[in-house]
Amino acid sequence: MGKKEKANLVAKVSSLQGLIDYQEGSVVSRTIIDKKTGTITLFAFDENQGLSEHTAPYDAMVYVLDGEADITLSGKPLKLKQGEIAILPANEPHALTAKTKFKMLLTMIKS
Repeated sequence: MGKKEKANLVAKVSSLQGLIDYQEGSVVSRTIIDKKTGTITLFAFDENQGLSEHTAPYDAMVYVLDGEADITLSGKPLKLKQGEIAILPANEPHALTAKTKFKMLLTMIKS
């Protein structure tokens, strides 16, 4: 997202659902805030799309806006649906698969 797009979100009301669209067979992301102290990113996953197992050096919170997803956190399965959150601790391996079309807001805290 360019500076102009970010500026269009500042000091106004926006619908998170409307800020990102699904794309067939894809994972789409849109950064809302990108600061040294953390990021807020919207994601839209088509059904059965996902993120392979990885780690991140920072704590993160997943908030499900739409649909359902399975997250594996250090081998433990978590099933999330609209309105639910999961905290992903720093340096813990995790993966995600969209069980249905799925939108999430990812907040990562870097300090």
